[in-house]
Amino acid sequence: MAALVLLGTVAASAADKKIQVMSPDGHIVANITAGKNLTYSVFYDGDCLLKDSKIEMKLTDGNVYGSGKMQKFTRRSVNDKFRPVAYKRAEVIDHFNELTLSYKNCDVVFRAYDDCIAYRFVSKSKKAFKVKSETAEFNFAEDWNTWAGFSWGAFESSFENIYEYSKLSAIHPEKMAFLPQMIDAPKGIKINIMESALYKYPGMYLQADGTSKLHGLWPQMPKELEMGGYNNIQEIVKSRHDYLAECKAGEAFPWRIVAISTRDIDMATNDIVYRLGDAPAKGSDFSWVKPGKVAWDWWNGFYVTGVDFVAGINNDTYKHYIDFASENGIEYIIMDDGWSQEGYSDLFHIVPEIDLEELIAYAKERNVGIILWAGYYAFHRDIEHVCDHYSKMGIKGFKVDFMNRDDQPMLEFYTEAARIAAKYHLVLDFHGAFKPHGLNRTYPNVLNYEGVFGLENMKWSGIEMDMPLNDVTFPYIRMASGVVDYTQGAMRNGSKSTYLKSREPMSQGTRCHQLGEYVIFDSPLCMLCDGPSAYRKEPECLSFISRIPTVFDETVGIDGKVGESVIMAKRSGEVWYLGGITNWDQRDVTIDLGFLGGGSWKAEIYRDGANADRHATDFKREFKNVSADEPLNIHMASGGGFAVILTK
Repeated sequence: MAALVLLGTVAASAADKKIQVMSPDGHIVANITAGKNLTYSVFYDGDCLLKDSKIEMKLTDGNVYGSGKMQKFTRRSVNDKFRPVAYKRAEVIDHFNELTLSYKNCDVVFRAYDDCIAYRFVSKSKKAFKVKSETAEFNFAEDWNTWAGFSWGAFESSFENIYEYSKLSAIHPEKMAFLPQMIDAPKGIKINIMESALYKYPGMYLQADGTSKLHGLWPQMPKELEMGGYNNIQEIVKSRHDYLAECKAGEAFPWRIVAISTRDIDMATNDIVYRLGDAPAKGSDFSWVKPGKVAWDWWNGFYVTGVDFVAGINNDTYKHYIDFASENGIEYIIMDDGWSQEGYSDLFHIVPEIDLEELIAYAKERNVGIILWAGYYAFHRDIEHVCDHYSKMGIKGFKVDFMNRDDQPMLEFYTEAARIAAKYHLVLDFHGAFKPHGLNRTYPNVLNYEGVFGLENMKWSGIEMDMPLNDVTFPYIRMASGVVDYTQGAMRNGSKSTYLKSREPMSQGTRCHQLGEYVIFDSPLCMLCDGPSAYRKEPECLSFISRIPTVFDETVGIDGKVGESVIMAKRSGEVWYLGGITNWDQRDVTIDLGFLGGGSWKAEIYRDGANADRHATDFKREFKNVSADEPLNIHMASGGGFAVILTK
């Protein structure tokens, strides 16, 4: 139950009104100054993190939100909880103190949680309007270091980025950072700039100005679009209007978030963006949503051997993938790019090698669902017809690709796609997408997002691309905003000295690094990137991958540091899964098993073999009895990892 307490309504009389809102645990404080300009500052245990930072929205009609006389302010406190669908924990706590500043034309709402400060504008307009510009400053107390992934002055991007570490003042002013962006503050504090509830408003980027300050930047409304990009299936923006968004009366704008953690690992396991997304519509039913793992064709290039047919885009190959999925309890297969004919801007031209109705019937008999890849434009232009037609055929969802933008029309597409797909009981995986933004809480049929530098990049990258470093960096930054379609599970693995770029792709790091990623990466719709033949040659690893769930009842951050390592534990029912990965540095870790709560447990351990530093496929599976009051010691090789299943 929510506990709502109205703490006061006070008229503002002074020219500048200074008001404070504090997190429930008292560690985080935001000081708000409402006068000619609206600014806020953020403190943790008395230490300044953000100095006075201006926020404002300007409309094309001359109205300015966040300026002028504040009429009153109100407070409330909420201590609530809700049960999400297809998530990393069965219950989410929603505990905050809220401060609402009321102006003649808008409200500005601040929330203080134990892990963040967030604010949003809410319009009071009684008619439609346009947003000309927005100001969002993040004026850090000092010139700290930051991890950021950049786009050079372009709003069209796949949002797949590795992270650069530098002083705030050293960032080139033409670079635009994708969100989230992390700041490395003193005393072990990490700050992530994030956002949530972007249902029909463009995504925010951050730019530097040679100081310790970052400024928000947004793509303007597209004016002229033309087809182009990959296989001519993308919309390319040729020109833009001079405003950001067209809005309806009473518009509630996105939450801007300053997330704070004193342990790195807590940033990787937070709920902030999901928590601030809108709840599903009252009365909606998403009990039909089925998360799970996916046997996938694209990364492994149809790795099928020992058969009497030529593997490729044809029914024999997909039946083979269906058989593999069925034999191992894998919920889905994806038919990736190629099942529909190239050059057509709709999804009803199926290649002659595919009999889709036959495949759907074959999969249904074996309790396997089929998900179809779809280019964004072909999916969007006829979305109702596509969803209606293929849901009636028995298709379970779509992997929608190549959106590659986050301006207002594209944000509206995400929301529309989620709504219409839900109407026809279809799940969605957004590829070629920007970061999650709370939509998967509102529409739980949205199971995954890409927007991450994932394993697909190993199809064309050499050893100069440091993937183990990326793997222990993005969980604290990109994954802090939500789920990731990273596509792990490679059975061909390379050490620092043996990795090769190849037409038969391999991963960097050890086999157990790949297994550990199944525990650590949040992916309710989770790929098996390698082919059936590769997994059948590795029955012990296949046994682990086929048994681990993709959603959990509890998630616990054990230990880790940005750019070095990640260790997490997740519970499903009465079974715990423990995973860890490291960068190219080998390390010995001592893991506190206190999360088990007590009792005796059997540990099924997958750890790096004695020769994994040289031969990355080397691993050892062993069983031992453990208890909550005794630590577990594990060695991770260079680029290594581990995975453990713990049962009572």
